[in-house]
This record gives sequence, structure tokens and C-alpha cells, in this order.
Amino acid sequence: MMIFNNTTSSPSTFLLTAFPGLELAHVWISIPVCCLYIIALLGNTMILFVIFVKQRLHKPMYYFLSMLSAADLCLTITTLPTVLGVLWFHAQEISFKACLIQMFFVHAFSFLESSVLAIMAFDRFMAICNPLKYATVLKDMMIMVIGLFICVRQLIFIFPMLLALKTISFQERKELSHPFCYHPDIIRDTYSNPWINSFLGLFLQLYMTGTDLMFILVSYVLIIRAVLSIMAPKKQKKALNTCVCHICAVTIFYVPMISLSFTHRLLSSTPRVICSILANVYLLLPPVVNPIIYSLKTRTIRQAMLQLLQTKCSWSRNVRGLRGSWD
Repeated sequence: MMIFNNTTSSPSTFLLTAFPGLELAHVWISIPVCCLYIIALLGNTMILFVIFVKQRLHKPMYYFLSMLSAADLCLTITTLPTVLGVLWFHAQEISFKACLIQMFFVHAFSFLESSVLAIMAFDRFMAICNPLKYATVLKDMMIMVIGLFICVRQLIFIFPMLLALKTISFQERKELSHPFCYHPDIIRDTYSNPWINSFLGLFLQLYMTGTDLMFILVSYVLIIRAVLSIMAPKKQKKALNTCVCHICAVTIFYVPMISLSFTHRLLSSTPRVICSILANVYLLLPPVVNPIIYSLKTRTIRQAMLQLLQTKCSWSRNVRGLRGSWD
């Protein structure tokens, strides 16, 4: 099945857009966008590779970090073809089935990242508030069960949203506000009443991300209460420093996501270019910034990366030396 098609005009196609009103500058806009995609792909791949290779990183905290990087990586790959297709080749048309598939993965990996952030908050809560039980509760089997549970949770709640879209009568060539398929954008300006689908989408948004965010807030309330009970200021600072990366990851994920969702559902008069900018920030900011934050602030990750780079450099020098001796 072809994702892009510039010739068909059947009623089952959507028109993707990127930065409406700036079509003549798409080539120039694609340069920073492409650079951000490269950073996201390389950064998350590097974190996954380092955690997989280094035995000393096989701990609950880094297992959850690898889940976060995997979700970011998959979300990046899901939108990469359509975003660059629109910017480089003006390939705007996408079939209804392909749009549903992309929408499913966009929302699935987005909700998955939200669930992983909630689990990471629980990890920090156990490490700070119950350090003696940390190793006994978060065993490898428990981490596998948690990972499987949050994956199954996404499938159970996203499929009804996809099935509900089958009942909607769309316009002949519906133009979307983004270079990817996003549920609130798809159901806007349909022939049939979109309120049922909009309510279902909002319910899933509030239930999936709302419960995760509430869980995160409760975890940090308990963490702050435990930290304030510590008398030594140095120990307080050390405990809070272990949460800085996670707090940054939560902020850069939830703020753009909530802004984009409510802009679509509550502020219908918002200019499309604003929606497009919010969508790209929502898609690219977490996958780009998360690897940078965890690489700079987590000493073990930083040291493991430097060791791998040094090993690769020394291996390259040895290979060149052998080639020189053979010549």
C-alpha cells in the first residue's frame, strides 16, 4: 500500500499540511526539522545501545529509561515519512487506511510514553522513600510485567477510537492541519456529528494521560515530604538531583501535548500555523531533549557513552595501524 499518492482524489484521502502559509519556505524549514529528527534518532538509539551493552546499567532505573527512549524512537519513526514527504516532495495526500494506521501508532506511542513517565515516577518514589524495598519490589520479572501491562493498556483503549472513526462521513478531500494524522484534527469539520468521537478522544486523553499525570504528582508529593524529613541538606540535594531529569522529561512531554489537545478541541479559531508549530513541538521536543538531558545529567550514562566512544576510537586506530603495517 502506497502511503503517498499525488494523483488520486478519492473521498478516502486526506491532505497533509506543514506550516500553512509558508509553503514556499518548506525546503528551508526542512533543514532544522531534519536535523532534529537525526538528533532524536541518534540520541535515543545511543541510549538504548549503551543500556543494552553495559552490564552495570541493567537496573530498574535504566530499564525504564530504555522504555522511554524506545517510545521516543518509535514515535519519531512513525511521523518521519509523512513530515519529510510533505516538506521535501509536497506529497500531501495520504489514504484513509494509512492515516488510521499512522494515527494509531502516534497515539499509542504517545500514551505509552505517558505511562512510562508514570512508572519512572514510581521508580523514584521507591528509590527515595523505600530504598530497602527497592531491589525486592522492582525485580526483572516485575519490570517485564509492568512493561507488558502498559502496552496492553494502550491497545485496549485506542482500538475503540479507531472503530468509531469508521462511522464518520468525511469531506471529499479533507485538509489536515499537520503533516501527520492526529485524532482531533481528523474529526474536525466532518459531515457527520463529530461530538461522539471528540468526546471519546477527550475521554481517552484525560483517562490515559490524566491518570498518569495524577500518579506522577502524587509520587512527587510523597517524595518531597520524604526529602524534607531528611535533616542533612547535602542528602536532600542529592535525593532531589536524582529527580531532575525525570521532572524535565515530564514537563517537555505534557505541556506541548496538553496545549495541542486543548487547542484543537476548545480553541477552534486558533490559526492553523500555530497548531502546526505546536504539533511539531509535541512530536520532536521530547525525543530530541530527553537523550540530551539524561546524557548530561546522569553520570553513569555519560561515562558509558564516553567509554564506548573511546573504545571505538582506539579500535579504529588499531585497524589503521594494522593496515599501515600490511602496506
